Amino acid sequence: MKAKLLKIYDSLYKHFGPQYWWPGETQWEICLGAILTQNTNWNNVEKAIINLKHIKLIRKQATPKDLSINLPENFLKTNDIIIEEAIRPSGYYRRKTKKLKCFAEWWLKNVKNNSLTHKGDLKYWRESLLSVNGIGPETADSILLYAFNFPTFVIDAYTKRIMSRHAGTSLEIDYNDLRNLFLKNLEPDVKFFNEYHALIVKLAKEECLKSKCLETCILRQI
Repeated sequence: MKAKLLKIYDSLYKHFGPQYWWPGETQWEICLGAILTQNTNWNNVEKAIINLKHIKLIRKQATPKDLSINLPENFLKTNDIIIEEAIRPSGYYRRKTKKLKCFAEWWLKNVKNNSLTHKGDLKYWRESLLSVNGIGPETADSILLYAFNFPTFVIDAYTKRIMSRHAGTSLEIDYNDLRNLFLKNLEPDVKFFNEYHALIVKLAKEECLKSKCLETCILRQI
């Protein structure tokens, strides 16, 4: 399986090139994007993020001056209706407002100056995030990998589809089982896991579609 996973990565990287993920200019923005993308596509998330920037609950760049402005605290103080209207493009805006506020509370307890406040391994911080209302395994892994540089692997519907078609796993495989398949067979490398997941998403959107795997799909060759 290790050889197969590496072959898949090499084929995707040569075919598509680097993807420069995750979209987002600050850790706070990346985390909110990971929550907003639940049950929707990224185009809708981008609209919601633009709206949050407009009402100054996300900033474009984290400068020293910005660090004195507590965005999570401001987020908690902002009326739910204002946030709901801002994130409406992402769908489920009432539920997501509650999720975002729960995450803001977690951030205030665990993050200072964009760094986690105390040492903890991947397992510790993953369990910490999973205890937050509205954050499941995929969102937790996205936050840990893309915002806090932990070597975890993100599993989504795209990953399950690609792996079932080209690596022999079940389409209904449990999230953690598929995640562990990657973690046990590949070296724990943040940059590598980042790129691997991004390339899977690229393939799933362009060649290995939900309806069918196109003849042009690069993985058909292996």
